[in-house]
Amino acid sequence: MSDDDDSPISAREARRLFAGLKDAPALVLAVSGGPDSVALMWLAARWQRSLARGPQITVVTIDHGLRPEAAREAREVKRLAAELGLPHRTLRWRGEKPKTGLPAAAREARYRLLARAARAAGASHVLTAHTRDDQAETLLMRLFRGSGLAGLSAMARFTARDGIVLARPLLDVPKSQLIATLRRARIGFAEDPSNRDTAFTRPRLRALLPLLAAEGGDARNLARLAARLARANAAVEVLADGAERFLRLRDRGDAPQVGVRSFEASAFAALPEEVRLRLLLRAINALGHEGPAELGKVETLMSVLDRAIAGRRAAANGRPVLKQTLAGALISLAGGRIQVAPAPARRRKGR
Repeated sequence: MSDDDDSPISAREARRLFAGLKDAPALVLAVSGGPDSVALMWLAARWQRSLARGPQITVVTIDHGLRPEAAREAREVKRLAAELGLPHRTLRWRGEKPKTGLPAAAREARYRLLARAARAAGASHVLTAHTRDDQAETLLMRLFRGSGLAGLSAMARFTARDGIVLARPLLDVPKSQLIATLRRARIGFAEDPSNRDTAFTRPRLRALLPLLAAEGGDARNLARLAARLARANAAVEVLADGAERFLRLRDRGDAPQVGVRSFEASAFAALPEEVRLRLLLRAINALGHEGPAELGKVETLMSVLDRAIAGRRAAANGRPVLKQTLAGALISLAGGRIQVAPAPARRRKGR
């Protein structure tokens, strides 16, 4: 992209942004009516017109039912989509809304509805308008929550979800460039007041960014840091894949148990700590039935495992030295082996 954060995006730059999507059968654009998503729609429509034969594009607006203005904003998106020659759908998040964790619940509902719309349209990708500014804010949010390397990688350009690929073609683009693009094209947009509501974490962090920028922590540098962490995370994933193959090769003579992941304890203990942690996390998430395991709890479990292995304690009659449940998985250490299996379902109270 241009080094000038306030310059409109040229047609040539727009083609580069969407180049990897030209062979998709169809695309769904998530457009709320704000400047970022309206710019995404306008740029995508211009890109589609430049192609001899491009993917079909459907614009989808999600009305979360949280603001009275949302219906009017959805109608405005529909009007602009029609001017650009794009079909439009409004989908509504119905039902009761949670009193706590509302942003996360709204996000889950939004992606669920977008994936449903993509399947109905025969689309392989859902495009969202996340920008470089959003990437910087995501990094800060995860940093303050104590995320590990994977979390600090922030948002990826492509993410698989519910059988659909989420694509973020504007992830390297500053919000100011999108606004400049809309102003050049004389296209209006809505402003969501919740983006400034300091009752939520992201707006509070957004307000801090000018102070951080004065110390060199601007959106460009924070996004660059996220990209470097993503690169390091990818390298560790490759190491974890290799370690998993290594441990399986050591077990070549043993018939694997169905629904169980098993590691030779001494070989597992010899691996780098981050690799051990990922192997344990993978196994728990694959076999547990209570959702993704919390990183901090897996770290605590691994410390207990490491101490048990280092203590060289033997289990009498094959009984486990360690036996613990986490995220619906049962983790045990017995006979020199670590085993991860589904934990028995918890009994409901009153039964």
